Parts: sequence; structure tokens; C-alpha cells
Amino acid sequence: FVSVTEDLVRRRAEHNNCEIFSLEEISLHQQEIEKLEHLDKWCRDLKILYLQNNLIPKIENVGKLKKLEYLNVALNNIERIENLEGCEELKKLDLTANFIGELSSIESLKCNIHLKELFLVGNPCTAFEGYRQFVVATLHQLKYLDSKEIERSERIKALQNYPEVKWKIREQERAYLLKRAREKEEAQRRMQERKDEKQKQMDSKPGFDSPDSPQEKSNHAEGDGEQERCRTENDDEDRKFWEEPTPYTPESRLETHRYIEEKRRAKDNIRESKKKEKTAWTLVTAEGKVLNVNVPKLHFSLKDDEENNQIILDLAVYRHLDTSLLDVDVQPTYIRVLVKGKPFQLVLPEEVKPDSSCAKRSQTTGHLVVTMPKAKEIILAKQKVSASIKHSDCNTQQKTMRSGQVEKLEVDPSKYSFPDVTKIIQEKERTGQGPIKLQLQKVTDIKKSCVDFENNEDV
Repeated sequence: FVSVTEDLVRRRAEHNNCEIFSLEEISLHQQEIEKLEHLDKWCRDLKILYLQNNLIPKIENVGKLKKLEYLNVALNNIERIENLEGCEELKKLDLTANFIGELSSIESLKCNIHLKELFLVGNPCTAFEGYRQFVVATLHQLKYLDSKEIERSERIKALQNYPEVKWKIREQERAYLLKRAREKEEAQRRMQERKDEKQKQMDSKPGFDSPDSPQEKSNHAEGDGEQERCRTENDDEDRKFWEEPTPYTPESRLETHRYIEEKRRAKDNIRESKKKEKTAWTLVTAEGKVLNVNVPKLHFSLKDDEENNQIILDLAVYRHLDTSLLDVDVQPTYIRVLVKGKPFQLVLPEEVKPDSSCAKRSQTTGHLVVTMPKAKEIILAKQKVSASIKHSDCNTQQKTMRSGQVEKLEVDPSKYSFPDVTKIIQEKERTGQGPIKLQLQKVTDIKKSCVDFENNEDV
């Protein structure tokens, strides 16, 4: 059976930083709990406790919760009210949709003087004649019963008829307890019949459940037919179980839960066995031939980088897949990548160097890029490639230099705001070349002009 564990309590105490000793409120609903325990030792400061929709048959191990103010145990298998005397601060108690037939057990709540609200809707005791009058007259501290306020006149009237109502309730309780005893016997008988029937089915097909049975190994088609027959039998069993009329009792509710759990475990076992069968992939044949396998069904590209003398594999791994779920194995003739345990294997066109290979993940796409240098090095090809690259680089540099010179020659000098010094110096040379050159030029001019004249001393 499922009980309250420390791990469960800590997980449900996230709002309190997973600390349970100072916990004041906790919700343990829909956890399939069949036994209530440990909470009175681990969580002494609890004020609010939710335990609805479980399989708890008895209220227990909560008497030491002195600060408990609200207890919700609706939709469980509780048959009587007990063990709540120690909850001194209890103000609200919800017992909706349980199996409480001993209505007189509410007398144990007389000690809870702060109890103001009580919910008993959906219990067999609510069908008893005089149910509300009995509860109102028994618990004087109550203000609300089943969400309906208790008026003072109603309490006075209930107290006046209390002895008669109490006697009626006792008689109905006895009849209900006899009925419950018969229901328990019927439930035990039905459970035993189901066990015997299941045992007969197991005995009639002894070798079916074993995965290594000789029939299954020898004849696979026959095994498939047997599985199909078993599936139809299971469908018939499900139909019979759900269509069989049964009374709504704690036993039937527990039996339904166990049946559902059994079916769920069987499905999980089948699923696990199928997973184990699928993991036996053939990657290398018996003759030693390596196969191309793509179990994860990923897109990929294999590039032969001749310039760098290497092979590059680009595997389109899922973007949000954690890298720890990838396992890369590079061999001289093939590469194998395990993606979440599923193999991707590819035969390489040339032999590579596994020790010099490297694998990287893309931060944008998540792709796995594996670079594998080739085992055969081609030195001449690399030199030619490098020389051609250098030659092309020189040509491009020369072209850029030439283009730069052309740009300088094509510039219009008139666009400059500052004067051209070379032109100024040339203009000075044209107008005059200094005092010495000017004197020499005059002398020569006089000599040339005096050739045509006579020298007259009188002049």
C-alpha cells in the first residue's frame, strides 16, 4: 500500500523551501495514499491539511497536531470518525463522500470545542432518519452543518426530541453494520474468484509469458497470433470487469484502484520489453561489414573538403537536446553517433584520423559538426593551392595599388583650395631669375643693339 513518505512531503513543501518541520499548510490530495502516518511527527506546526481523493480507510496519526485548524479528508474510504480529540484548535472538518455509517461516532468530536463547520454530505449516514437533528443536538459548538447554518430554534427543537432521535439512529446503525458485513464477505468472495480465474488462465498457457519460449523462437507468426488472442482476452476481461454491477463500497473502490494499477503496470512492462527489443540494432554484419544506419532519422550532410584535406559531417541534431545525450565515436572507416541511445552510423569515403578529429555543436542551430582529417596527406596539392592563393593575393594587391594611383592622377587640381607651390615657382622663373641673371641679360641686350651704330665720342 502507498503511505506518506518524507520525499512526498518535501516535494509538496516547495512553498516552504522544502522544510517540513515549520510547515503550516500542505496538500496531499490525489496521491493514492492508503495509510495516514508520520505527519504528527514531521509537521507539528500544521494548520491546514488537505488529504482529499485518496484511499485512506481510517483517521489516525493526527492527534498530536495541536495547531491543526482545517482537515479535509473528502473522497476517501473512512467509515467512522475517531482519533481527533487531540486536535484542540480544529475549526473545520470535511468528510464529504466517505463511507461513514456509524453516525454515533460523531460524539468523539465533543472534545473539539472550537469546531464550527462539519461536512458529511455523500456519506451513508446522511440517509438516516433524524440525521441532522441528531448531529445538531450532539455537537453544541457547531455553527454550520453541510454548508447550512444551524439556527438557535433548530437546536432547541433537536434537543427536545433528542432521546427519540438517538434511539432511531442506533437502530439504523445496526441495520447498516449488518449490511456492511455482508458486503465485506461478498467482496472477499469476488476477489477470491478473480484470483482463481487468473490462476487458471496462467496454468492453461504456461509458456506464453516467457519471452524465451521455444514456440516463440521457432514460429514467429504463431507468436503474433497468440498475442492477438491474448489482446482479445484482455479486452473481454476489461469489459466484464467494468460492466459487472457492484455496490459502491470501500472494497469495490479499492479493488477498482488495484485493477487499474495492475493494467497500467502490464502496459508499462510491455512498453519496456518493446524498448529492449528495439535496442538490438544491427550495426555490423557477421561478415564484418559496417552498415549505414540512421535510427534517430536525422538530416545530415557529408562534405569532402579537398582544400584542407578533411571530411566534414554536419548532423542536424535537435536544437534543445542536451549535449550529454550525444556520444560520438570516430573510426578510421566510419563514424557512429548515439543520439539518446539511438545510433547514427555512416561509412566514410576515405580513411580518416580518429585522434585528430574534433566535434562541435552549433550555438544557433544545435547541429553537430564533426571534422575528420584524412589519413593520406597531399602536400603538393596544398602547396599549389597555397601558391595560387598567394599569387592571386599579389595580383589583387597590385590591382588595388594601380587603382589607387589612377585615382590620384584623375583628381582635378582646381578643386583644391590651397595654391600649387610648383606652379608658383615656375611662374617666378618665367618673369625673372634673380638680380644676377637680369644684369647679364641687360648687358647682352646692349651689345646686340650697339652693333648697328657708330661710336661717336662726342655723344
